[in-house]
Amino acid sequence: MKPLIFALGLAFAASAATAQSVKLNADQITTLLSGNTAVGTWAGAKYRQFFGPDGVTIYAQEDARSARGEWRVDPVRDEYLSIWPSDKDWEGWYVMEYAGAYFWVSKATPPTPFRVVEGEQLVAE
Repeated sequence: MKPLIFALGLAFAASAATAQSVKLNADQITTLLSGNTAVGTWAGAKYRQFFGPDGVTIYAQEDARSARGEWRVDPVRDEYLSIWPSDKDWEGWYVMEYAGAYFWVSKATPPTPFRVVEGEQLVAE
């Protein structure tokens, strides 16, 4: 039993050591987000954000009013873009994948993890 546990530990360590972060391209971002919901924590608050195939996005945070914005993907820069009613310009984010987890990445904030659930799931079950 101990040799098996040791071998599994080595296999896990080797796979973790070779894991690399990957920047998703525009097609991958569109496929990942379109018609689905991102779930994560932003600035200490849990959120859910739905990305409609029509370019509408809805951001829902616990104990707060939902916000409706727009989203798109920049095929040249491979970025997710969003704009909200209080914004003057579109804001861009890279979407990264690392070891099976997704991250929002920008110059202004540290990588922020999220997961994706299928469909519109703005309310936790």
